[in-house]
Amino acid sequence: MAQLSNINFAVVRLAVVGIIAVVGVLTSFFTVSADSQAVVMRFGKPIGAKGPGLHFKLPYGIDKALNVEVERQLKQEFGFGTGGATNLWQYSDPGEQALEKSMVTGDLNAALVEWVVQYRIEDPEQYLFAVREPDATLRHLAESVVREIVGDRTVDEVITVGRQEIETVASEKLQAATRAYTMG
Repeated sequence: MAQLSNINFAVVRLAVVGIIAVVGVLTSFFTVSADSQAVVMRFGKPIGAKGPGLHFKLPYGIDKALNVEVERQLKQEFGFGTGGATNLWQYSDPGEQALEKSMVTGDLNAALVEWVVQYRIEDPEQYLFAVREPDATLRHLAESVVREIVGDRTVDEVITVGRQEIETVASEKLQAATRAYTMG
């Protein structure tokens, strides 16, 4: 009877060691898709980025990999919204869309301005950790920049001849603001 108990204990111990080994092997690898980079974190601190492919990491949750799509063209729409968006920040609620596009020009006329911001993530580590909510911050920055530019122009410039200049100035100002915030 004592011998049978020792055998059962040995089998249980072997099963536990086997389970721990299998879990260790299964949590040691991660894949990064072709349009992404992964930021590898060790105990919650970023230690580097990995490109597309199959990669090794320390098992048991010591290392974690966060995938960020860096090759994908992302967009945010203002004043309207395209249905079926995968990005939660692509457009605002229908009630807010009317407020987003309603602007006052420099000559105190009202104008309805709809626009789209297209962007890519350059630095996944900055994108994840430099700003708390980078998509929301970008949305607020874009609205602020466009309102500033529209407020400096006449209604004729906004709706006709000055559209290209507004686009260029808005792009330059938005890029400068995202670099200043180190948003990645």
